[in-house]
Amino acid sequence: MLQTVDALIQGNVLVAVAVLVVAFAILAKCADLFVDSAVGFASKLRIPQLVIGIVLVSFATTLPELSVSLMSAIEGKPEMALGNAIGSVICDDGLALALAGVFATAPILIVPRVMKTSGAFLLIVELVAFLFIVFDKTLNRWEGAVLVALYAVYTYNLYRLHKSGEFKESAALENVNAPDFAAGKLTVFFVLGLLGIVAASRFIIVSATTIAVCLHVPEAVIALTLVALGTSIPELATCIVAARKGHGGVAVGNIIGADILNICWVAGASAMANPLTLGDKEIYFMFPSMFLIVGAMLIFLRLDYRFTRTKGAFLFGMYLVYIGVMVYLFRPSLNGFGH
Repeated sequence: MLQTVDALIQGNVLVAVAVLVVAFAILAKCADLFVDSAVGFASKLRIPQLVIGIVLVSFATTLPELSVSLMSAIEGKPEMALGNAIGSVICDDGLALALAGVFATAPILIVPRVMKTSGAFLLIVELVAFLFIVFDKTLNRWEGAVLVALYAVYTYNLYRLHKSGEFKESAALENVNAPDFAAGKLTVFFVLGLLGIVAASRFIIVSATTIAVCLHVPEAVIALTLVALGTSIPELATCIVAARKGHGGVAVGNIIGADILNICWVAGASAMANPLTLGDKEIYFMFPSMFLIVGAMLIFLRLDYRFTRTKGAFLFGMYLVYIGVMVYLFRPSLNGFGH
């Protein structure tokens, strides 16, 4: 069934445009359900939306990245596997969180204790992943296992902080207007919302790629931009909807958690399946780009612990510069890409 729809989309640009419009409409509705259920869980568990975003929402929305990178690694495509993981981190921060800040109804307030813990851990795992791969140009199986283990340690630490009562005051302030649904109903909304987001995202990336090919956009540019963007659509949709509904904590938590998962879980699990090897050009472009955009994001979140439209617009500008530099640097290989 899915293969038949894919064939129809790929064979006709008008069908691709129609599917793209319908998929975005489904995406918006499912993201709405997904956010409401996440906020409801935060209220019932009496923990900040930021923590729910980091642990629960981010794990769900990074499933597309895990699927694409894991399959790419198994099929012997390390550039796609690691490039998707790192590219998704950049896309999440420079596009998804940036637009959440721009479209938020009010400045997004950040929980200081969680921000300090999660922000520091994110920087650590970025550096660890970079050091692992820079010496021999390979992220091997045991290094991938170390990254996965680091995520398990981090999750346990968040659980420990929650049990010690660190988050109670922040949770009480955040969840005053949370949806009051039964746990069963929240679970159904969460699952349906997630399935709808993943399904819509799949058709969006197929449709967008078809349109780009028909417009004669080079395949290299499509691979380097649309793959990471396509797998990051769940985060993008969730962030914007959460910000518009006044639940900025879910948006920020989703991005921080997704960043950590992309490095520790997506890249780590992919390396465990098959060692990931990259060339110097890819390594020294992807990782510095990630350090710059993630660093700027964390600085903005730490300043007054408020994420504003101005900060979001600046991050979005950095993302546009990243895209421009990427197209410029890799343009000599466009004609031969994929051949």
